[in-house]
Amino acid sequence: MSLLGSVAIFLGATLIAVPLFKRLKLGSILGYLIAGIIIGPSALNFIDDPYTILHFAELGVVLLLFVIGLELEPKTLWKMRNQILFSGGSQLFVSALVIGAICYLLFSLSLPISITIGLALALSSTAFAIQLMTEQRILKTPPGQQGFSMLLMQDVAVIPILLIVASFAPTQSEEGPAWYISILAVLAVLVIGRFLINPFLRIVARYGSSEVMTAAALFIVLVTALAMSASGLSMGMGAFVAGILLADSSFKHQLETEIEPFKGLLLGLFFIAIGMNLDLGLLIAEPLFIVGMSILLVLIKALIIFAILKATKQSNTDSMRVALMLSQGGEFAFVVMTLAVSSFVLSAEIAGQVNLIVGISMALTSPLVILHSLFFNTKNCPAVYDTHADSDEPQVIIAGFGRFGQITARVLSANNIAFTAMDKDAEHIEFVKKFGNRVFYGDATRLDLLKKSGIDEARVILIAIDNPEEITKLTKLILKEYPHVSLIVRARNRIHATELGKLGVKHIVREMFDAGIGACKNVLQAYGYTQGQSESMVDIFEQHDQQMLSKVIEEDMEFDGLVKTAAQGREELQTLFENDRKESDAP
Repeated sequence: MSLLGSVAIFLGATLIAVPLFKRLKLGSILGYLIAGIIIGPSALNFIDDPYTILHFAELGVVLLLFVIGLELEPKTLWKMRNQILFSGGSQLFVSALVIGAICYLLFSLSLPISITIGLALALSSTAFAIQLMTEQRILKTPPGQQGFSMLLMQDVAVIPILLIVASFAPTQSEEGPAWYISILAVLAVLVIGRFLINPFLRIVARYGSSEVMTAAALFIVLVTALAMSASGLSMGMGAFVAGILLADSSFKHQLETEIEPFKGLLLGLFFIAIGMNLDLGLLIAEPLFIVGMSILLVLIKALIIFAILKATKQSNTDSMRVALMLSQGGEFAFVVMTLAVSSFVLSAEIAGQVNLIVGISMALTSPLVILHSLFFNTKNCPAVYDTHADSDEPQVIIAGFGRFGQITARVLSANNIAFTAMDKDAEHIEFVKKFGNRVFYGDATRLDLLKKSGIDEARVILIAIDNPEEITKLTKLILKEYPHVSLIVRARNRIHATELGKLGVKHIVREMFDAGIGACKNVLQAYGYTQGQSESMVDIFEQHDQQMLSKVIEEDMEFDGLVKTAAQGREELQTLFENDRKESDAP
């Protein structure tokens, strides 16, 4: 089948299965898996080379780990070191020990085979678990961070596990890169990430378009992942390290926004490919054994993770929720099984059984998590809580950080009021970042970037962009999507102010009007009027001008009406000035 035909089948399966399973409240991941099974060799056989698809779709996991790295600043990762080593290490060791012991004692498998299966099944699915923790809004909570630490430890352990499995081979295969090559690769990524990537992105931001920034984001991820893979480390770990190095960058949110669509599509393809690679013939031949082992795997890992989380003083409800999310087998088990078969450590039949157990455990996880959350959230505990960091979000956003927006920013900073700055000018962003404020590089008119900037928690947004078309576009977007946010909008001129007023904006600041009013007062005083007289004259003009503007907005006048109103306004204003002068001359 042609490439376009395969793509059409993948998209069609996704469009049918995922909405259906979400409608049934079984989760999108299970929908992807079932779609893969149906279109794969075990059912309709629309796609006859699922392993190649799986290999390509692993890019989804790579992009996922890159985005995770972007959210983890190095200092945050350092704070998590004890969780990673102790919680993650104990989960991996105890799970591998228990599963390996069952294989050795209960099924009389050899020690190398038992260790291989134990290590493979001790790994959870990073993509599955993080997706579930995100859907349940628990990823950034303390128990969610404990679970994330376990996933990080598992990702770090993949390379040692593969080396252990390769050592069991009857005849040792050709050695991979020397150990010092891997170390040099890590150091090279650290140096390049620290000193070269940000200058590179600044050049792209200054001279390139949004499409070029997308290409730059993908380029950074793929080159880092390939370099790490060539040096003997995993592509996922390379992408994760690249993300961490950019976590302090002004471009992190823009990069995340550009990567997100690719990550979502490739992760969906990855889950479909897993479903396609499951051998249903083995399930039909031994249904009780395969299903029983899948349930046993979920039970063993859930109990072990639950015990570790309880030891870190997490609640019963949160401990069980996270334990269920991490209870499945992981995507790296397929990699371990492939290596084990090619190295003659175990037979293809055993590897097929293990792969099927992993796949069914993934299918079990999502419904179990949903059932647990429905029961406990409605009956026995408060609703699932969101990230605890929401209260720290700045409640003021300044979109556009040129001279106009900087005035407000200086006043806010002087009074210790936190704000978030958004701008497409990389130099503006680098400048404001030096003073400790939250910054977002990118186009503020993009809804996805607005969400990442914290618009859901914002109380006020000042639209200070220099382009009137973009001002209007962003104004319409916020009025539609976030009507609760107070809008203060910069207007380039009177016509622009009229346009914004017709949209429903209550607080419009004409960029030249206030400065012109101030200059007018100085001119009147220099001419000879007293301060009181000049202020009175200016007040009359300001009130009259605002009345005329309000009239134009309320009556929704077209251009001809504006001209007529302006002429009428000049006559009224002249009358007001004459009356005011008579009152001043009266004894």
